[in-house]
Amino acid sequence: METQIVKDGITREELRALAHEQYGDIIKAVVDVERGIMGVGGELHVDIQSLLIEKEHSRGDTTWGINLYLDKTGGEFIEFDSMVNLKPALGNKTRAVESVEVQEKIKEIVRRLIK
Repeated sequence: METQIVKDGITREELRALAHEQYGDIIKAVVDVERGIMGVGGELHVDIQSLLIEKEHSRGDTTWGINLYLDKTGGEFIEFDSMVNLKPALGNKTRAVESVEVQEKIKEIVRRLIK
């Protein structure tokens, strides 16, 4: 599955086309909460995170993995679950995004980028 870096926006239809190749109605994404961008697609969150670090100079401490459920809306659209979210040095000791503040930043970026 192709991984894309999203800076200006992407439609649900474009996401659905990327997701269909691998997971159907779910697509993996990594959001850089500092830069306000995200990578989508790919098999593993770590691959998306690596692409953001390599191409966009993102950092591991500002990137968070999520899953987007394209057939759902509201609070069920974003799942904050990824191995890249294990950041014990930042106090995040689980696969979830534990900080409500970081969750809100992610939601804001996702709302802005997905048309």
